[in-house]
Amino acid sequence: MTDVHDQIDDEAAALMAFKVWNYKQGELVSLLIHLGDRLGLYEAMAGAGPLTSAELAERSGGLSERWVREWVSSQAAAGLVDHVEVATIDSGTDRFELSPAGAAVLVDDGSSLFAAVGAFGGPLETDLVDDLADCFRTGIGLPYDRLGPSGAHRTERQLGPWARLALVPVILPMLDGVVDRLETGGSVVDVGCGSGVALEAMANAFPASTFVGYDPSRHAIERATAKLAHLDNVTLVHGRAEDVPADASFDLALTFDCLHDMTRPDDALAAIRGALRDDGALLVKEIRCADTLEDNKKNPMLAMMFGFSITSCMSSATSEPGGMGLGTVGLPASKLRELATDAGFSTVVPHDPGEPANVYYEVRP
Repeated sequence: MTDVHDQIDDEAAALMAFKVWNYKQGELVSLLIHLGDRLGLYEAMAGAGPLTSAELAERSGGLSERWVREWVSSQAAAGLVDHVEVATIDSGTDRFELSPAGAAVLVDDGSSLFAAVGAFGGPLETDLVDDLADCFRTGIGLPYDRLGPSGAHRTERQLGPWARLALVPVILPMLDGVVDRLETGGSVVDVGCGSGVALEAMANAFPASTFVGYDPSRHAIERATAKLAHLDNVTLVHGRAEDVPADASFDLALTFDCLHDMTRPDDALAAIRGALRDDGALLVKEIRCADTLEDNKKNPMLAMMFGFSITSCMSSATSEPGGMGLGTVGLPASKLRELATDAGFSTVVPHDPGEPANVYYEVRP
């Protein structure tokens, strides 16, 4: 009888082991990115030039030098900060620097379209992992709020930069007649408004218009309520898309990165169609994806997308019996057109402002 080990290609096995351990490395580096953001270490490095670990610890509010030294060394090993002056590994006299590109991605979510650090939260709690394992057995996913307040915070940090910096000057002008309507006084509903980043950007830019945000997440609505308390042209509703009144009163509706999370995106689109005027528009922001796994594999971040889907998007989309369960890469343009047509819309026009992960669609009655 042939020993199974005799059939193993040692080189192939070594490459597979490297691949597996590389994902483990990614898990740990992700945690350290989260800690660097949470403790203000990246912020302390931004624009400061080369720093020793002691200088960085002091600039970060008096953190432990030894712990900071280990952290910043890990960041250099991961290629996230530059190791600019080399000494012995335990001397504490090495110097490290965060490049302008590093600051744009890891710190500057107020002016950089590429800010990514918000995607990195702490590790999933053990009981949440246990619940996700049960989802595989029952087929019923976890509602979005099961992720707790950190879920709403992470979503805001991930999606905020583009909404703040590109929505008003870049994206809305792509829609025929929409900016003119908002400048003179239009009515807007943001379905799945989250913590209100898009609402805040639009309400500040178009004070003559009125805005209503709907979201089923209690945590998101709480964040939005605190964030938008200073704006008198915004109303927030803790509710689903299906709760939007079918009174044809809105000039513009938004669904940003949320249709694929909904249990019934078909019902949501039908409700939005009923809420829009006949000359209104729906602006949909969705993940860039194709109709087949083979085509989607061209995306180098696809494995991460499926990870987001299982831990959040598809989980939410299957959190009720009969949920469609589209998930993160489950709503390509062809599927959106199908759902929009069935809901009573007539045209779906894609717009691509160059956002790395998303495409926008102008959907008209």
